[in-house]
Amino acid sequence: MTAKIDTMVQSAAPVLLPLPRGGPTPAAAAAPTRELDREKKRIEHEARVTRWKAIEEAGGILSWVQAEFAAKNLSLELLDPTSMSGKEREHYKEQKKAEAVERRALLRLAWQAWQATHITHLGTSVHWDEDRSPDRFDVDNREARLEANHTAKLETPDDLAKALGVSIPRLRWMTFHRDVDTGTHYRRWQIPKRDGTHRTITAPKRDLKTAQRWVLRNIAEKLPVHGAAHGFLAARSIVSNAKVHAGAHVLLKVDVKDFFPTVTWRRVKGLYRKAGYPEQVATLLALLATESPREVVQFRGKTLYVASGPRALPQGAPTSPAITNALCLRMDRRLSGLARVFGFRYTRYADDLTFSWRPPAAVVEGTHPKAAVGAMLRGIGQILRAEGFALHPTKTEVLRRGNRQEVTGLVVNEAPDGVPDARVPREVRRRLRAAVHNREQGKAGKEGETLAQLSGMAAFVHMTDAPRGRALLDRIAKLSKA
Repeated sequence: MTAKIDTMVQSAAPVLLPLPRGGPTPAAAAAPTRELDREKKRIEHEARVTRWKAIEEAGGILSWVQAEFAAKNLSLELLDPTSMSGKEREHYKEQKKAEAVERRALLRLAWQAWQATHITHLGTSVHWDEDRSPDRFDVDNREARLEANHTAKLETPDDLAKALGVSIPRLRWMTFHRDVDTGTHYRRWQIPKRDGTHRTITAPKRDLKTAQRWVLRNIAEKLPVHGAAHGFLAARSIVSNAKVHAGAHVLLKVDVKDFFPTVTWRRVKGLYRKAGYPEQVATLLALLATESPREVVQFRGKTLYVASGPRALPQGAPTSPAITNALCLRMDRRLSGLARVFGFRYTRYADDLTFSWRPPAAVVEGTHPKAAVGAMLRGIGQILRAEGFALHPTKTEVLRRGNRQEVTGLVVNEAPDGVPDARVPREVRRRLRAAVHNREQGKAGKEGETLAQLSGMAAFVHMTDAPRGRALLDRIAKLSKA
């Protein structure tokens, strides 16, 4: 529920609270009466849904009210009080007052039934219209497009609510937007980055995460994706992304600035509209997948969550990677075309764009082909701006054969026979072997180092070099049993 702030009462200034670091805070323990409250709400909701069905069968709210009046022997007919005696007039007034009270009560019940079966409103900054007629943003052959993508067929908010296994009020609760709120559907914490700054992870709570996972499985991950995308896709990984650029003469690495925050909920809505969904369903799907960045503020003894920007894809939601892959389809096409023009190869892993160049197989005698790095950077910047993104000014790298070339953490310099094209850096393998050897000699590991961590590093090696990785995993397994 949105906090109401009285601007006429003087109080202390709001206090900004820091985000926790290192991991999510544990959820509060459930109250003993929570299940009873849920059961009570469920019964009330079912009664309101049944009432709305009766209203529809009666032909509308007014017809239903008239039928209820008739069932209770009340009358909506107005009489002329001037022809009545004094006592009759008093009795008639009392009767009409009672009928007015009953009418208001019935209209209130009808409104509750409407709310139980209709979205009605999703916040001041969200357009919502109960009219479900087609509009100019509907793509041609919507149903055929949904069929071609094998995505879930959802035509109404009620279809979406049933698919998610929730009621309409619950769906409205999960998608309602408030700039200032007393609660949030997400847990936020910060983790350190390599450059010394911190990354904010925004992870949905249980109910919303369940809904997002359904959307991911049945819609988001089924949308068309370009072949240059390698992140968060089946049969694709950092290894498949890096192998494309193995043995390159020139490696150009580019990072997209504020990748997830740039994808606002309106862009996500446009993606779903293009996928074939009608206005109402696309709006709800976009709101389910997005959230505003928020500051936690202490004000008048209350903890408030204040939006500090527009709703966008949160880093930590299950749906965010799949949505960005689908949303970047046109951008990937344009960047792939640009790369072909200048003789480059292109891949994208989330917000990491990688381009590699090799000299052509047939070189005209007397010529010395060079990689058009400057032209590529200009073209990349123009395409990113046209697609609503921006180039990160401090994370662009040009690496030639004389430098160590890394792509998504793997070395891709030209390798001799028997060495994987994309491999874990040598110093990482050495540290891992040393750590395993020390454990085998009975020495204690470094502070905070566990066998599970060593096993994870060995699995990382196994991704690129199966024999060496398997040998390390077997040695760690023996240590675990000891």
